[in-house]
Amino acid sequence: MLLLLSGLAAAVPLTAQAQVSKRDYAREEYLILSGGPSLRTWEDYRLAADRHDRYWGNFIRSARIRIDQLRRIHGDAMQITWMVYRPGYESRQREDTVRRPEYSCTTAEIAQLASERKVKLVWFSTKDAVINYLNNRGGRKLSGFEFYGHSNKYCFLFDYSNDILGASTCYLHCLDLKRLHRGLFTRDATVQSYGCHTGEYMSGVWKKYTGHPMIGACGKTDFSAIKDNVTLPVVNGRWSQ
Repeated sequence: MLLLLSGLAAAVPLTAQAQVSKRDYAREEYLILSGGPSLRTWEDYRLAADRHDRYWGNFIRSARIRIDQLRRIHGDAMQITWMVYRPGYESRQREDTVRRPEYSCTTAEIAQLASERKVKLVWFSTKDAVINYLNNRGGRKLSGFEFYGHSNKYCFLFDYSNDILGASTCYLHCLDLKRLHRGLFTRDATVQSYGCHTGEYMSGVWKKYTGHPMIGACGKTDFSAIKDNVTLPVVNGRWSQ
């Protein structure tokens, strides 16, 4: 039995294999969305205790851990799409080329991770691209949607502290959710945001417009748990939906 160490995303039930055998993978898709990292150039202006993203790969490694979990449960039959905010990783890549930190990454390495795990990698650079992908998948319903990235209780912040210190110029706001179609998800779909504070407001708006609940954090999420390459981010507070 595989444990998902992430609050409400608790344990895969003993009947998981029976459930897997009944899935129509050709008509379903699992979507994982990764926002971009902050730049150290900006974050180094903060006090040390308040700095974000010392490690570039918080939202990449956590997504990779989850993809590996899904592959162990469902095998290669599950259609998994991984959407990644490309401008954030391109700018961090340029910064790391100069700063030469101990841990860095390239967009080519992200593409390799996706290829090795047989997932469809979709780079995006605007919120419209995310909305359009959610709404248009050739009739396939989503059996899951998970977000790994910066957020507050009103927005997914795709480029937080990347373009501007402490701010975001590319984000998916609660007001944008009314553009999403109802009926996007299977009845048993897993929907969860691993961004900070989502459960304090945005989760409720998500359910209002999509008809499906979204688990979110009440409090901050802690990505340091992913260091063991097994554990998903945890919440310093509680999970809610």
